[in-house]
Amino acid sequence: LFSRQRYWGEPFPIVWDDQGDHHPVDESALPVVLPDLQDYKPIGSSEPRPLLAKAVDWVSTTAAAAGVSTLPPDTRVRRETNTMPGWAGSCWYYLRFCDPANTERFVSRQAERAWMLSVKRSAGAPARAPENYTPGVHHAGGVDLYIGGAEHAVLHLLYARFWHKVLFDLGEVSTPEPFGRLFHQGMITSHAYQRADKSLLPTDQVEEVSEGAFVERVTRAAVTQVVAKMSKSLKNVINPDDIIAEFGADTFRLYEMYMGPLEATKPWNTRDTIGLFRFLQRAWRLAVDEQTGAVRLAAAPDPAVERQLHKTIARLEHDIERLALNTAIAALIEFVNAATAAGGLTRDQLERFALLLAPFAPHVAEEVWARLGHTGSLAYEPFPRADPAQATDDTIEIPVQIMGKVRSKITVAAGADSKTIEAAALADEKVRALIEGKTVKKVIVVPGRMVNIVAG
Repeated sequence: LFSRQRYWGEPFPIVWDDQGDHHPVDESALPVVLPDLQDYKPIGSSEPRPLLAKAVDWVSTTAAAAGVSTLPPDTRVRRETNTMPGWAGSCWYYLRFCDPANTERFVSRQAERAWMLSVKRSAGAPARAPENYTPGVHHAGGVDLYIGGAEHAVLHLLYARFWHKVLFDLGEVSTPEPFGRLFHQGMITSHAYQRADKSLLPTDQVEEVSEGAFVERVTRAAVTQVVAKMSKSLKNVINPDDIIAEFGADTFRLYEMYMGPLEATKPWNTRDTIGLFRFLQRAWRLAVDEQTGAVRLAAAPDPAVERQLHKTIARLEHDIERLALNTAIAALIEFVNAATAAGGLTRDQLERFALLLAPFAPHVAEEVWARLGHTGSLAYEPFPRADPAQATDDTIEIPVQIMGKVRSKITVAAGADSKTIEAAALADEKVRALIEGKTVKKVIVVPGRMVNIVAG
């Protein structure tokens, strides 16, 4: 399962004697280094052999030359010619990150426990603790969150668990699992083109003859634009450099996050990036006078804008935690529109807005932060906190249905009970006109959501 018959990849530190028994290479002789080969194409043979078998002098050696002290020095041995998978060495990289400069161990016990051992959240509990893993007290996984595509489930995560569990059984790491939470990001697809027989052809073999109409260049036969996985063979891979050159890195970042839920498969459409580019332009004009380059600041805070800012902070806190990045950006767009309509932001409001924008469009946010007079990066500033009283609406708008169709809307206090909402709905002028002369048989109230009046 772990062995590969190829030249590249980490060599196994194992040799075989003439009796077919295996022996480990001494630690002092590690790492085993692959031999230099000008040509490692396979040799035609009735007994197929791994590519590394071509290095005859390297494969056939002595125990002393191979660094095996458990055998007499002149014992003839044969090195293992299979190699580990190319990603074998990356299976424990997260542990090395904890202590990358350590020359004695792959990670010190102190650093491993400090970074990898997490206490489950509870009232008054610290975020980290140096004790050994205790079921029910600590998280089983060391890395809090792992984000990767579904292909990582076999190519990386499976082997990472093998290595980590062996290290845990040996007492070298503190947690029985390498990762606490796994999130699979969706695949990005792109437009491709399909012939009548359903076969796909590369995009450079297609010509758009009119809006939404495409033909194959050679045959001039009509083809259909479809969505398919990005593939070099179909030549429908999007080069990020082209997007960044035209719109900038912040627009590229925003579009990737705004395309849809992070876990969903989503089609790439370059034309849609202009919408995010325009949003950044509006955000910039909200903060900076395009004629003078000076920061635009309101003299006094608008209470409605301040309330909207607190709502936006609360929304981002919630959405970022859930990795709902597309809805977080939607909240920022809504705030920019509201603040622009109100005439701008005060210095304090603009500073908080720049901090909210930074995770999504860091270059624009840093520029605004600098123009506000700050000499250090906003990356070191704490994320703004929402005032719960400001982030909650005093009143809410509720649709009123009559016989299942929305006929009006009413505004009530946010915490209004069912009787209050029912009375407000029946008192609404539009509703009264529509039910006049009819008998109200039933009023269904879903607090905070809707009212449905059954009348006849």
